[in-house]
Amino acid sequence: MDRDPVNSTSIRSIGYDPESEKMEVEFLKGTVYTYSDVSEGVFNTLMTSESIGKAFSSLIKSGGFSYEKTE
Repeated sequence: MDRDPVNSTSIRSIGYDPESEKMEVEFLKGTVYTYSDVSEGVFNTLMTSESIGKAFSSLIKSGGFSYEKTE
């Protein structure tokens, strides 16, 4: 999955596949996590947020999405 760079102090890039509803997040330290069952609406809200880091924390981390470390 291709990831796009984002302006964040903790996240380097984010990618999304609407077909599988999977989202990849690469953190600045190089760790990549894949989150499952992320709706396109949640992804769009995250990507258009003023602070991607804060939005990630409230939408994804607190949202109970299952995830796996992929790299």
